[in-house]
Amino acid sequence: GLVVLWACSRIPLGFWEDCAWPLLFVVIAMLVAIILPGTTAIAPEINGARRSLDLGVSFQPTELAKLAILVWTAHMAVRKSEQLRSLSRGFLPFLLVWGALLTPILLQPDLSTAFVAGLCGAVVLFAAGGRIAHFVLLSLLVGPLVLAQLGEGFRKARMMAFGDVEEFASAEGYQVHQSLIAIGSGGITGVGFGEGRQKFGFLPEPHNDFIFAMIGEEWGLLGVIVVLGLYLTLVLVGFRIARGAPDPFGQLLAIGITSMIALQALLHIGVGLGVVPPTGLSLPLVSYGRSNLLVSMTGVGMLLSIGRSMRGSS
Repeated sequence: GLVVLWACSRIPLGFWEDCAWPLLFVVIAMLVAIILPGTTAIAPEINGARRSLDLGVSFQPTELAKLAILVWTAHMAVRKSEQLRSLSRGFLPFLLVWGALLTPILLQPDLSTAFVAGLCGAVVLFAAGGRIAHFVLLSLLVGPLVLAQLGEGFRKARMMAFGDVEEFASAEGYQVHQSLIAIGSGGITGVGFGEGRQKFGFLPEPHNDFIFAMIGEEWGLLGVIVVLGLYLTLVLVGFRIARGAPDPFGQLLAIGITSMIALQALLHIGVGLGVVPPTGLSLPLVSYGRSNLLVSMTGVGMLLSIGRSMRGSS
């Protein structure tokens, strides 16, 4: 990850602009390969979903999809800057391409990642000058579909548990209930590094989906404040880089990358605190998992590249 971060910090922005379409096509191809029948040899089903592509090294293309949608949206928003306020020539083409990218993710199924990727693309388009009315229209169209998905199967059970964690503490609300126990057990200073008990068979996925709860248990309120402070610093620096970017593409890309990290961190922390329904999202730069870590560090490297170009232009 550090090697990727260093390499991306040295890559000029023009390279990413040139790679916008190729990167999008490659990611869509990988996502489609995962959901096709007969590809279980390279895309095995794990925990009821097919999300990983195993080509000797296991990788989740959905993580790369977040980066692809940011690069492509920033690139096209600059090219179509004069048409962004038009529904048919500006907003609709973005929706069609986003749909082609997000549909395979939804079919895995992975609603939370599709939501984050789509929202990040929308943030970039809005920052480029997209009309609020278009986003309101999109919400009205997509809202019923999302509600229908949330009202079926395990998602319905999770939503019911989210409304009353205590009542469903032994069933669908088990993870959140154990997460709250872990955070509450930490107190002000925590129980000590490595001394947390919830990770020993009580809290599922303590190294990934609920690592924030483990930070709260082992490092306490002080550790949580430090982590939040680090994310806040990263977000502030990211938007500062965006403000000083040498060109519109760099500005939009910096906004997108910063928003991606901030949004995913916010949702992960919200799940751990029980204020957001369980999403299965990693905590950027903290959770175990090479796919998310590599993509997050790639994004940070791209931010550094924009910052370097900013210094060069000044």
